[in-house]
Amino acid sequence: MLAKINTCVLQGLKGYLVEVETDISRGMPAFNIVGLPDTSIKESKERVRTAIKNSGFQFPLNRITINLAPADLKKEGSQLDLSIAVGILRATEVIKNSSLNDFAFIGELSLDGKITKINGALPIIISLREMGIKKVIVPYENKKECSVISDIDIIPVSNLYELVQFLNKEKEIYPYKTKTESFFDIDNENYEDFEDVKGQENIKRAMEVAAAGGHNILIIGPPGSGKTMLSRRLPSILPKLSFEESLEITKIYSISGNLSKNSLVTERPFRAPHHTISKVSLVGGGRIPKPGEVSLAHHGVLFLDELPEFSKSVLEVLRQPMEDGLVTISRVNATLSYPAKFMLVASMNPCPCGYYGDPIHECTCSFREISKYQNKISGPLLDRIDIHVEVMPVKYEDLESENLKSESSKEIRKRVNRARKIQLERYSKEEKNIYSNAQLGAKSINKYCKLDKECKELIKTAFDTLGLSARAYNKILKISRTIADLENSEQIKKHHLAEAIQFRSLDRKFNS
Repeated sequence: MLAKINTCVLQGLKGYLVEVETDISRGMPAFNIVGLPDTSIKESKERVRTAIKNSGFQFPLNRITINLAPADLKKEGSQLDLSIAVGILRATEVIKNSSLNDFAFIGELSLDGKITKINGALPIIISLREMGIKKVIVPYENKKECSVISDIDIIPVSNLYELVQFLNKEKEIYPYKTKTESFFDIDNENYEDFEDVKGQENIKRAMEVAAAGGHNILIIGPPGSGKTMLSRRLPSILPKLSFEESLEITKIYSISGNLSKNSLVTERPFRAPHHTISKVSLVGGGRIPKPGEVSLAHHGVLFLDELPEFSKSVLEVLRQPMEDGLVTISRVNATLSYPAKFMLVASMNPCPCGYYGDPIHECTCSFREISKYQNKISGPLLDRIDIHVEVMPVKYEDLESENLKSESSKEIRKRVNRARKIQLERYSKEEKNIYSNAQLGAKSINKYCKLDKECKELIKTAFDTLGLSARAYNKILKISRTIADLENSEQIKKHHLAEAIQFRSLDRKFNS
């Protein structure tokens, strides 16, 4: 008898419908799987055979042929175990229900017949919904993750025996539902707060501007000045995730196996890889391409501490995802893409010893050593970082002062949200795929960052005196636009521009 069962395989974040065709015929006992299966699918033969026996069913001693259609699509993943087992049980009429066309089956089988959790369940569900599938049988442990998609029936099952009972209508299993709104009620409780930071008002202001405009930021300062501590607090002032953004991030975390017990990622990611990271780990790849750190930081923050300590070749691979917001990985069998729209926050010492420019400690580095250290960061990478800001150690008076109260992250985020709302309204009518000032191109800068006569004189003086480059000029205009938005000002004013110039520390220091 022939049975046809629906399932799904992933290539990147995109799912493809696969029809598992099962034929059982007379002949010498054999079990063959065709249709470009990978190693994990070929190994499923033993898992399926043992799981069926240990669930109390008889495994057919006949010639079994499994075809994974379409045959020209490479199939990867152990989630096909369940559909293969259901195909065999339907072909042998253990499962009597013949109307399985509306169902799709995903799940890995353990030897005792238990249906175990899989990676990538959420992108599979989203893809199946787009293909018109109405009901999906999923592992019980994946039910929360899958149920965030409301317009498809998610039926969680623990083991193969329970599934057969359900399909034969001997047991009722209701679709699992969850209320996604409740996940977004929590107010960034897991983030560290700027309220705990004394002093460092200039860097706090720089981070507020960066958050308000989505700007990448580089923090330069000696050891112990609080670069890492301040950077870890940046997500606390970023706007809350929308449901669509949360879904995008959850899909990436699902496929990479990093999803927690919660069904949705509801907080902006903060990824801080060590400087020994490889190129593949940073941008993604491998034999079976998986998302890298840049994709895991999607809609969040990628923090690179001690930037010059990273391998130069590793830093250079950041340029394309920073420009395109996308990582494309090409392999022989397929070309996969993962989203990578992140805010880059980087920190560095000004020199190898760390004390160049420090008013207290003496720098022991030669000019050649300082130049060599700073040149580890290429011009094209610096070109993609809008804000450069210097930070100095906190003064003793600031640490001891009981009257000095720092503003909380909640208060700062209110201003950031207002500025982001202004940008969304401004660009939604005319510009496609622009959501913040950091994304403005040269044409858009001319349109939205117009200067009056007084501002033009100031930028000309800065350009000539400090030896600014054309790229620095555009960055200053974008930062000025963000500062103006924070003050709810339609026009860029002189003091907005002056503050923006101060946020180009490396231009002022090394171009003058």
